Amino acid sequence: MNAIYPLFSSSKGNSVFIGNSHRGILIDCGVSCKRLDAAMKRNGLDMSAVKAVFITHDHSDHIKGLPVLTKKYSLDVYSQGGTLRKLIRENYISQNSQALEIDISAELFDMKVTAFDTPHDSEQSCGYRVDFEDGSSCAVCTDLGCVTESVKKAINGAGTVLLEANYDDDMMMFGSYPKYLKQRIFSERGHLSNYASAEQALKLLENGTRNIILGHLSQENNTPELAEKTVCDRLDGFVRNRDYTLQVAKPETTGEMAVIERV
Repeated sequence: MNAIYPLFSSSKGNSVFIGNSHRGILIDCGVSCKRLDAAMKRNGLDMSAVKAVFITHDHSDHIKGLPVLTKKYSLDVYSQGGTLRKLIRENYISQNSQALEIDISAELFDMKVTAFDTPHDSEQSCGYRVDFEDGSSCAVCTDLGCVTESVKKAINGAGTVLLEANYDDDMMMFGSYPKYLKQRIFSERGHLSNYASAEQALKLLENGTRNIILGHLSQENNTPELAEKTVCDRLDGFVRNRDYTLQVAKPETTGEMAVIERV
């Protein structure tokens, strides 16, 4: 059984394991190798199951642990060209591991991993969709200021989707962040609000998605309860736990996962 495990999900660190106890991949490594190892064990997983790492973009909350991880374990590190060149230039990938550019997709074991561009204020940015030979599929779609047509095309039809719900509009508007930072987050190269996430969640369900995980919540400008309520209210035409499941990824896992579904 393949599943998606949101090991870390917040503005302070992000990493997702996709696969099973025998083999799988990490999406990002934004925490220390020690914390990552502990999170895997909390989910009954061993680091030996990690066969490759796919990096979405070069912000520290997605790559912080990469230097030690790639030194301790011999792993293939995939990313888009612009991101990969920066990672190599700034010594984020140890010589023990291999750096590989992902143009469109890569095939590992029984999974096909496809990158799709996301609008974000970094060197380059992408999300990933994983399709398994048994017909199940999932997508990780965070760190984007808006949902473009190419993003919609990439994630529609995925059985399980980890979707960003970064901030509540009112909390952000009236919060303590300086004006320039609010403008950055509100922009089309910033992050998705709860409302934008809810709109996309509705489109996903209409196209067959069954499991939605809300992720990358701001710990200053959002709460799990607000994000969950905003999305559930928009999905009122569907019955939760019958037509779909919804969960909110914790900043650090306590053992949560979602089975990767067929559509």
